Amino acid sequence: MISLVFIPLFCLYHFHKIEAFKNYEALDFSLPNKEDFEKYKVWDLRKYKIFNFNNQKSKEEQKLKELRLFMHDLVKYYDTINGAKIQFGPKTDYDTFVNVIDIVSEEKIPTWVLFGNNMYIIACARPKKRGFVCGTTEYSLRNSRLMEEESRKIELNVFQKSFLKQQWLILLGYLGIVLINIFTLVKINKNQN
Repeated sequence: MISLVFIPLFCLYHFHKIEAFKNYEALDFSLPNKEDFEKYKVWDLRKYKIFNFNNQKSKEEQKLKELRLFMHDLVKYYDTINGAKIQFGPKTDYDTFVNVIDIVSEEKIPTWVLFGNNMYIIACARPKKRGFVCGTTEYSLRNSRLMEEESRKIELNVFQKSFLKQQWLILLGYLGIVLINIFTLVKINKNQN
């Protein structure tokens, strides 16, 4: 009974405790220099809706919710006319800045620029079906990384499904052995009483 039930459960607990199943991720982050920023005229590319943060996070919760909804709509509708300009004032705390970065990451904003105390959020046009992407080298690299990541996730999902389809009989057998052992232990304990 111990080897069939408790050792696998102990191993799962141990793997969870040492975070063996944790998936680590990183944020692709770079700062533009002034020449590139002026060359591409980022401040003039879109009609920007301005979000001004100049307080602690607890006082900026409503603005953060509005920002999340606005960014969600930008990405969802592939809005190439509008954008968001986020201004960080001198009283903005670090937690507010991190929440804005989290929102950008969670809403999968394709293009955003942090320059000085301002962050410019830009959505891209609806992607075309072909694989060739024109633009700057940095944009092409970022886009190819995103495409590789998406294909990796799809391949992992397909692999996991096929693995479970192949091994379902083993998992079912293990569950059956565990249930038989529990039933036998209960029956033996009843007979001893």
